[in-house]
Amino acid sequence: MTMNLTLNNGVVMPALGFGVFQTPPATTAACVAEALRVGYRLIDTAASDFNEREVGEGIRRSGIDRSEVFVETKIWISDYGYDQTLHSFDKSAGKLGVDQIDLLLLHQPLPSDFDKTVDAYKALETLLGDGRVRAIGVSNVMPDVLERLLEQTGVVPAVNQIEVHPYFTQSDARRANAEHGILTQAWSPMGGITAYRGESSASTFNDPVIGRIAEAHGKTPAQVMLRWHLQEGRSAIPKSVKPERIASNFDVFDFELSDDQLARIDALDTGVRGGPDPASVTLKAFHRDIPES
Repeated sequence: MTMNLTLNNGVVMPALGFGVFQTPPATTAACVAEALRVGYRLIDTAASDFNEREVGEGIRRSGIDRSEVFVETKIWISDYGYDQTLHSFDKSAGKLGVDQIDLLLLHQPLPSDFDKTVDAYKALETLLGDGRVRAIGVSNVMPDVLERLLEQTGVVPAVNQIEVHPYFTQSDARRANAEHGILTQAWSPMGGITAYRGESSASTFNDPVIGRIAEAHGKTPAQVMLRWHLQEGRSAIPKSVKPERIASNFDVFDFELSDDQLARIDALDTGVRGGPDPASVTLKAFHRDIPES
């Protein structure tokens, strides 16, 4: 069993995906193949994850027909600009071994070099118009930057992938997305970033409120957090390299949280961002060369 969401251009996307951020290339193919075996049909990667080739290998290794797998990737800021972004699509598609990418995002905005961001997004619009991608979107775009982008482009993003977990719910960004018909997709959906960038004792996985809700349902805290996203209408992209956790994270379709339980999780928001502030992202600070192959 799974759950689907319909994007603002009519494309249907699985709500729950499998992410490969920081997954070593040597293990990525096996993880992707295992995720597809378990039942995931959305695979999320990025040019700057440096494992697109292995994602493609994992899809092929799984034996699942390409038409049944929703492939999502992202253009890194080093490849922004109209022509550069068109070429970045070619690089990603070549590594993935696909002719068409289902969802292509700009990975970060460049507020201090916004013309490059706009030109990159216009390249996504061209790819969409040519049928080389099925849907386009953005990532880590906050409401003020979203308004600037919408003013200068023609296609409303289908998705905005942002950091969302119980300790950082980003209600303003989610509200802005919803007002424009943009689906919010959560990265670090279980707050893993609170464990590996903070004190593990203060991580979402050890939160007593989430723990009590999990105990009431006979589920894990991770499963409760993923269910929270799904019931509130978001897409979520958990990641793991452990087969048992890959399976466990997908086992979230046989229970339902009450309105009170959802509200209690919402109330855990601390307002503290775990990842980089999108306003601080610059080419100088975050440049990464994306190889041709």
